[in-house]
Amino acid sequence: MYVCICIGVTDHQIREAALAGCETVAELTMRTGCGSNCGSCLGMAADLLEQARNTRSLPLPVLGLAQAA
Repeated sequence: MYVCICIGVTDHQIREAALAGCETVAELTMRTGCGSNCGSCLGMAADLLEQARNTRSLPLPVLGLAQAA
């Protein structure tokens, strides 16, 4: 879905930016242009960015289980 109608930024692009390391709305605006025109999308963009950052897949540690010899 389109989040920023003025620039044409989608929720998918915001999630991609988060996965690429984008951490703040200011950085999101610099990377995508989202919110740089009228700013009415910044609340939704911030929510999506935060959600995407919190749901990033984290590498699970490999348990050091000793193998039976």
